[in-house]
Amino acid sequence: MDLQLTGKRALITGASKGIGLATALVLAEEGCDLVLVSRDASTLAAAADTVRARRQVGVEIIAADLSHHAEVERVAAEAGVLDLLVNNAGAIPAGTLQSVDDATWRAAWDLKVFGYIGLTRALYPRLAERRGVVVNVIGAAGEYFDPNYITGSAGNAALMAFTRSLGKAAPKDGMRVVGINPGPVGTGRIETLLRARAQREFGDEGRWQDYYKSMAFGRPATPEEIASAVAFLASPRSGYTTGTILTIDGGP
Repeated sequence: MDLQLTGKRALITGASKGIGLATALVLAEEGCDLVLVSRDASTLAAAADTVRARRQVGVEIIAADLSHHAEVERVAAEAGVLDLLVNNAGAIPAGTLQSVDDATWRAAWDLKVFGYIGLTRALYPRLAERRGVVVNVIGAAGEYFDPNYITGSAGNAALMAFTRSLGKAAPKDGMRVVGINPGPVGTGRIETLLRARAQREFGDEGRWQDYYKSMAFGRPATPEEIASAVAFLASPRSGYTTGTILTIDGGP
């Protein structure tokens, strides 16, 4: 299926690895030029080289920490013309209400919750000029409230509400705003979370892969499976979709 994305220009945050890098590769395959954003400049440069080796598309990089509003504004100023924004940056730690201290909670939300909101706000007028699309990669914890991941559950639920609210308003500007809630995805991130869970439940973090047995299909999703959904929702093939959040969790 031709997704009709050739020649579009997409900005992807958290683009140096995992879902972000997979999304960059899928959008490049569809003919999109890319602006990749992540905190670590060297990892980001390596990701850009990986994309360029696969497809002859334009790839720019901006190293920035989106937990700081000044950095959000700098990214917006440097991004140039855009058709697509994929908000993906963020790694909220596991923990209960009492175990996650205030500084950790605020830092996690500054990057993911306020990072998504701030960058969307900064780029919205420019995206509206091109009848653009915002795709927020959020997380299924916003639906399945886990007291041992309370910071992430609450933050993701806030981003779900943000996506649905803005998605309802966007059509008047010729735009669409959609979201994806991945369940478990096979990245380094899931290993970190499952190691913490195994240590808490079994006293042995080495048993983290035991949790795969209870997952749909006996495995987590691949980053490419999430990235393919991002590309479809961002494309004109999904042109009547806004304010919608697609859950990709294997249907447990």
